[in-house]
Amino acid sequence: MDAIVLLKDDHKTVEKLFKEFEKAGERAYKKKREIVDQIIEELTTHAYIEERVFYPVARESVPETAEHVLESVEEHHVVVWMLSELKGLDPEDERFDAKVKVLMENVRHHVQEEEDEWFPQVREAMGRKRLQELGEEMERARAEAPADPLALSSARA
Repeated sequence: MDAIVLLKDDHKTVEKLFKEFEKAGERAYKKKREIVDQIIEELTTHAYIEERVFYPVARESVPETAEHVLESVEEHHVVVWMLSELKGLDPEDERFDAKVKVLMENVRHHVQEEEDEWFPQVREAMGRKRLQELGEEMERARAEAPADPLALSSARA
């Protein structure tokens, strides 16, 4: 699979989870916990394959994206710390929904920047064959993704 298509598919998966969370009832604590646990898993794996495989190759292949990559890593830094806080937070805690809302805002902003501003540059510069090779490498890297968001390199950035 093409690396950019793979990342966009991940974005769609997470957006679907966000919408499920938004539709869950105010007191649907168990359901919200399940959704947030899925969000944590999806975003941790997604950030891992971006940081480990996609970002370094994009930065090397398309030097004009260097600033975008650096900004994306900083956005990951904020997100992974929020994920780690949500991991241990009781869904009945008054801050739980607020934290999830801020997480969603951050992730949606990040996704929009990637998809609108710099994925097109990467696609044009790298070409279909290289993006397919990169996508395969990213698929393999999924198996190595940590469960703990704070194990990601961006957590220490």
